[in-house]
Amino acid sequence: MAPLNASTSLSSRLARLLRRWWRQQSPARQDRFATIGPLVSVLMFLAAITASFWYLRNEEIERVSDALRRDTEVAQQQIRLHLIENQEQLVRMARELATRDIDGTNFLPQATAFQRERPEVRRLVWLNNQRRVRAALDVLDDYAPDVAGQANVPPTSLPIDEEPPNGPEDAFRSARRTRQPTYSHAFVAGDKVTVFQIQVPLIDRNGFLGVLLAEYSVEALLRHYVPSEVTRRHAVTILGAEGQSVASTITAMPGQPLAAPVLHHDVPLAPMANGLTLRGQGYKTSISLIGNTLFWMVVALSVLTVWMLLGTWRHMRRRAQIQDALAQEINFRRAMENSMLTGMRAMDLDGRVTYVNPAFCAMTGYTETELINGRPPFPYWPPDRIEENARLFQQELQGRTPVGGIEVKVMRKDGSIFDSRMYVSPLIDPKGHQTGWMTSMTNITEAKRIRDQLSAAHERFTTVLEGLEAAVSVLSVQRGELLFANRSYRLWFGSDAGGHGVLANTAPPPPAPDTEDDTTDALSGLPASELTEAGPQTREVFVESLQMWFDVRARYLQWTDGRLAHMLIATDITARRRVEEQARQQAERAQVTSRLITMGEMASSVAHELNQPLTAINNYCNGMVSRLKNKAIDEEGLIAALQKTARQAERAGQVIHRIRSFVKRSAPQRQPAQASQIVDDAVELASIELKRRKVALHVYVAQRMPWLLCDPILIEQVLMNLLKNAAEAIDNAGLGSERRHIELQVVPRPDSEDGDVIEFSVTDTGPGMSEETLGRIYEAFYSTKANGMGIGLSLCRSIIESHQGRMRAANLYNGSAVTGCKFSFTVPVDRSRRPEVAAVPEVPDQAPAPNSNAASQ
Repeated sequence: MAPLNASTSLSSRLARLLRRWWRQQSPARQDRFATIGPLVSVLMFLAAITASFWYLRNEEIERVSDALRRDTEVAQQQIRLHLIENQEQLVRMARELATRDIDGTNFLPQATAFQRERPEVRRLVWLNNQRRVRAALDVLDDYAPDVAGQANVPPTSLPIDEEPPNGPEDAFRSARRTRQPTYSHAFVAGDKVTVFQIQVPLIDRNGFLGVLLAEYSVEALLRHYVPSEVTRRHAVTILGAEGQSVASTITAMPGQPLAAPVLHHDVPLAPMANGLTLRGQGYKTSISLIGNTLFWMVVALSVLTVWMLLGTWRHMRRRAQIQDALAQEINFRRAMENSMLTGMRAMDLDGRVTYVNPAFCAMTGYTETELINGRPPFPYWPPDRIEENARLFQQELQGRTPVGGIEVKVMRKDGSIFDSRMYVSPLIDPKGHQTGWMTSMTNITEAKRIRDQLSAAHERFTTVLEGLEAAVSVLSVQRGELLFANRSYRLWFGSDAGGHGVLANTAPPPPAPDTEDDTTDALSGLPASELTEAGPQTREVFVESLQMWFDVRARYLQWTDGRLAHMLIATDITARRRVEEQARQQAERAQVTSRLITMGEMASSVAHELNQPLTAINNYCNGMVSRLKNKAIDEEGLIAALQKTARQAERAGQVIHRIRSFVKRSAPQRQPAQASQIVDDAVELASIELKRRKVALHVYVAQRMPWLLCDPILIEQVLMNLLKNAAEAIDNAGLGSERRHIELQVVPRPDSEDGDVIEFSVTDTGPGMSEETLGRIYEAFYSTKANGMGIGLSLCRSIIESHQGRMRAANLYNGSAVTGCKFSFTVPVDRSRRPEVAAVPEVPDQAPAPNSNAASQ
């Protein structure tokens, strides 16, 4: 019992010490400890919950890792067993080939039967000891049995006594050396499919006779022999020797990369030992710690509790601050009243003065003792204005003082008089009862003097405005009356406010109703300050009655009497608009002239182009007549000849139609258009000139191009001009055939410095341009050609800039040597339409692009 009593006594003593320490603390510190304690408890609880969720998440990741490892090894085992089974079949077939049980005649049937049950086998080849093909079966990746279940076997695609294409020779040498089946390393076949080979040697008494080669598709092997229950749970990928993915059970969407796997497990793809690795990839299969609903509920409750505790703590702090502020309020109010420059005077309901501040005493020169408890007439009333001030004083007591205050004369104690403005408002006690009136008084002597000076300045300014040739008018927004109109305005529109409304494109507001006093605000709710602070608005207005154009500048301002007014300054720009209209018409005529000049230069080539289909039509017709006379043509032959004749006639008609539509258009017509169609039309016309100059054209147009909102004929004219200039530069330089080609590329440029645009670029391999020429190519009537007018590129740039696009030109360099020139321009896209798939245009009778990969994109 002694230890227990001692422990109890120690606990009691510790509790007493804690209570004593708690009583010694200030109330503010007690409140602080009472708030921090629950906050620490909530934070510890949140840390415990977070640790629990973290532990469960690690357990889940470990379970998923074990499942991923098992599934990857199952997939490896399935592929391994299948390859071993195939190897045994191939060894048996190789033995029969070596013992002459199978010859070249019946090799294909047995190879077909072998491949029918093994879709991953793309090719079976019988090679002799010189690595020459004796017999072969070549099957594509998309080979499948037909409806009847028989193999749709294509004919043998490998020539006899030739070396097999794309075959690694080291596997053949290894099979001949080791006399054992040998697997090759993985490689990419001619049809872009990753494959590997097994080469089984043919051995008899005479030694090495050759090999039986079987080629596997890695992708088909993965697709057919990985169990479906494995692919449903995990992604399976086969990696090459350098770690790149050669086949996978998942495929990324176009333009979207695959998500990075959270877990993966690698095993070698036995039994080949050729560098291929089977990788199983695991993704998130359970909700993570941050995405767990229960976790977020706990976090939300904890945050709410912390927020409430912090709110309580802030409230306690605010209460303490308010208590301190209340102790300083009286001193602060007194200091504020003493520092005010506005005189304050308080009266009771009977008109007896109850309070004046130091500023009021300083203005009048009287002391507080002389003014307190005073009644009318007050000593600061001028003797000659006692009756007027008494009348105003009665209005104050009755509460009829205007909101804008009243202007009165005040006499100082020394007899001097100054102007002041007084504002009166009722005094309301805490119970809502009126106890008197509060009057504020401001000395406006200086302000009134400045206002008079401003009035004089306004008169001088009005004199200046009367002499202006521009029409200046000011309209009252409240009443719709014309406050000011200078001589030019009165000359054009008279003294009516309707001319102001015509220039502002709005009808004048109706007059506001008259009121008995000035207490009604005709602009209630109107943001007058924001209107007057806003900048001027500029527009061009055509006045039908005067047949004149005006450049109108409008803005809101505050009139001299405080009213909101609308001011217009209208300048006659009729002559300028006529000049601009003439310039626009001349530009349109120049565009048509440019197209006519271009077609005139191409006239001989167009005649040659039309002569070909017309000659073909004549030959077809003469041939049909001769064969009909000799009765040497049947109905099918006659129809075929007529169809060919019709196609040649359509070709001639298309050439003529395209030339007419190119030449006759003059006025810009904005409409939705596809870049691919514009390129097709321009290439169709330009190909005539390119053929004549023996210049090849390579065209690349990106897929899924957005729509353009433009005039397609004008954009086509720009392309025609650039292609013709490029062809002339190459032809005039006398370059060889290896440098006689032009590249036309059309690609979208999203989020560029000009926004979403489509870029057209024409790149030639000519001699380029000098620095002086690059700086002056857009100047009107500047040309480097002997017979050039110098308006082509200037018009092209004007057309592109009218479509809110940009045009650029630059030389291409290889080191310090110029290897060509590139012209490019951009056209903004039509954001109201979704992009559509646009086909890559085909250039007739042109050489193919040198890079087959780029041309096929």
